[in-house]
Amino acid sequence: MTRGARAIVVCPDIRGQANDLPADERLAEAIGLANAIGIVVAESYVQPVRDVRPATLFGAGQVEQIGVDAEMAEAELIIVDGALSAIQQRTLEEKLKRKVIDRTGLILEIFGERAATAEGRLQVELAHLDYQASRLVRSWTHLERQRGGYGFLGGPGETQIEADRRMIRTRMSRLRKELEQVRKTRALHRERRNRAPWPVIALVGYTNAGKSTIFNRLTGADVMAEDLLFATLDPTMRAIGLPGVEKAILSDTVGFISDLPTQLVAAFRATLEEVTNADLILHVRDIANPSSAAQKTQVLEVLRGLGVVGTLEEGAEDEGEGSVVIPIVEVWNKWDLLAEDVREDLAARAAEDEEVVPLSAETGFNLEGLEATIANVLTRGATIREFVLPASAGREIAWLHAHGDVIEEEEIDGEGGSGPQHRLIVRLGPKELGQFESFDLV
Repeated sequence: MTRGARAIVVCPDIRGQANDLPADERLAEAIGLANAIGIVVAESYVQPVRDVRPATLFGAGQVEQIGVDAEMAEAELIIVDGALSAIQQRTLEEKLKRKVIDRTGLILEIFGERAATAEGRLQVELAHLDYQASRLVRSWTHLERQRGGYGFLGGPGETQIEADRRMIRTRMSRLRKELEQVRKTRALHRERRNRAPWPVIALVGYTNAGKSTIFNRLTGADVMAEDLLFATLDPTMRAIGLPGVEKAILSDTVGFISDLPTQLVAAFRATLEEVTNADLILHVRDIANPSSAAQKTQVLEVLRGLGVVGTLEEGAEDEGEGSVVIPIVEVWNKWDLLAEDVREDLAARAAEDEEVVPLSAETGFNLEGLEATIANVLTRGATIREFVLPASAGREIAWLHAHGDVIEEEEIDGEGGSGPQHRLIVRLGPKELGQFESFDLV
């Protein structure tokens, strides 16, 4: 698929099929996906579908009209914002005499272009192969190889399709092994981070909600942050400092989207697993988007699929075995794009909920409030302890300064001529307290 290709985007609105987003908003999202890969959308519309046709999805008259529209728009590509079976895709291409791709194929194209790391490329290739395997159907007899056996009773030999399937299965098996090694490596890294005292904060949210812009604001990094769907694909991690928290690790993850193809969820599980090990999740929402509530539902569904449940969700304590309960703070981003009356109403709602932070990552509005909220959540459950240590315990004293919030500190004389001692009053989180107590000096 070449950049600059002209395309028609058709969003099928199938009668009786439930969708979280209205058809016109799904169409707008599909146009955004096409733009994200440099495709020129020459025409786009919602196509009502009363009865799904097994061979073409659309009715005969609708297929003919799409062909006429493509001819008028000089479009070489038809994008169907939905799932097409292999037969439907092939039949539409035969009838329309143009390349046809569905939603999954389009997202895979974007991911293939954006993958920057070796891990990202592995995951994208696995998803591509899984998708292609379902597209290989027995349809072209010219792909058959010579017949096997002797005489006319011998059946056809191995077809090219079967050979391709075998090659794909072999390659997928190899990729899965490599990704399993990636998972093991990530697990080792997480174990190392868990031994360190630094909490991990994961940015999640619908694609284009502003996660990367917030990441750049908090870390001073220069991660790609554009008004594009899936501008960021590979996860990025940076250290940040927060009030009362000496150091934390901020992770920017791949954006979510409605109807995220199952191949991608499976392939990117190694990346998304970072979320399940976070100490705090920042759920970034584009609060100015009319579909913000529906997008929130999509994100929470993906998180539940990963076994992650927010501490504030109703029934979180009753989730099944294997679920991880993690604090979730909602960041209502793009505050500057709201109308004044809407902003006042939402500000009143946010003031009543300590787990909601209004923010404009673009202008920097309330960035300090976000940092303070993160620090408050991370230090929730912290205790204030008094420590009296020998003045010679420099390593332990330095550790308390680095990993706790030192409220008071003074030099005192030890009892019974034991020499000078150091008295500190420190606020420590449960994990930090446990780590310090392992020094066996308290």
